[in-house]
Amino acid sequence: MQHTYRVTVQSLSAEDTVSEAGLTFDVTNHDEILGLVDRVAARQVLPKDEVAEFTIGLKLFSEVMLRHRREPLFAEFFPHFGAFMKRLKGGSEGGPPS
Repeated sequence: MQHTYRVTVQSLSAEDTVSEAGLTFDVTNHDEILGLVDRVAARQVLPKDEVAEFTIGLKLFSEVMLRHRREPLFAEFFPHFGAFMKRLKGGSEGGPPS
């Protein structure tokens, strides 16, 4: 099942005059991202204030990478990413990160 999200990035810095309007785009993901934020927080692998940033960034990146995994930019990295995800999920790659 695909989940659809709207992502908005808006600068909070007064010095950022490049794009005052910010950036908004829609994405789909095979995971329910908001629930994943809670699950990653429960694993206590990062400080609480970094969990949403990490999880959302990871899921946005991973969805693009999955679509393009055979392209040269991602092909070499893809197996390493799979190992990282197994470790994050507590799988056979050595358990959760310390």
